[in-house]
Amino acid sequence: MKRIGLLSDTHSHWDERYVKHFAECDEVWHAGDIGSLEVAEKFEAFRPFRAVHGNIDGRDIRLRYPQVNRFTIEGADVLIKHIGGYPGNYDASVRGTLFTQPPTLFISGHSHILKVMHDRRLNTLHINPGAAGISGFHKVRTLVRFTIDNGAFSNLEVIELA
Repeated sequence: MKRIGLLSDTHSHWDERYVKHFAECDEVWHAGDIGSLEVAEKFEAFRPFRAVHGNIDGRDIRLRYPQVNRFTIEGADVLIKHIGGYPGNYDASVRGTLFTQPPTLFISGHSHILKVMHDRRLNTLHINPGAAGISGFHKVRTLVRFTIDNGAFSNLEVIELA
C-alpha cells in the first residue's frame, strides 16, 4: 500500500503547505509545469519524487524529467503526461497509447482544472490535480492525495489551498 501526493502546475511556486499536506504520503508525483529546478529539488529532498516536464519547463527540467512517465506501483499501471486531456477529449499525442495499452491510472495537468473521472471504455481512472501554483487563471489551488493498494485506488482527497 502506498499513499500518493499529487500536484501539477506549480510554475516555480513553492508553498510549505505542500510538505504539511503530503507528510503522510510515501511519494509525491508532479504532472508537469514544475517551473524551476529549485522547486523540484525541494520535492526530491522531501519524498521520493516522480514527475514529467510540462510546456513551460526549461531545459534543466526537461533533462531531468521525461515528457511521459509510465511505471507500475502497487499493482497499478500509471501513465503521467502534462498535456494529456481527459476521457472523451484525450490529446492526440497520447491517444494512441491510451487506446492500445490503457493504463490503470492516467494523470495529466496543464488545464489548471481539477478533474477526477473514470473512463469506462478504457477502465482507466483519470486524475488532473488542477494547479498548485499561483500563476494562471485558476481561482482555487488544489492538491490530491490517494492510496494505491493491490491495483485499487481509495481514500482520494482533494485539498484546496486558500
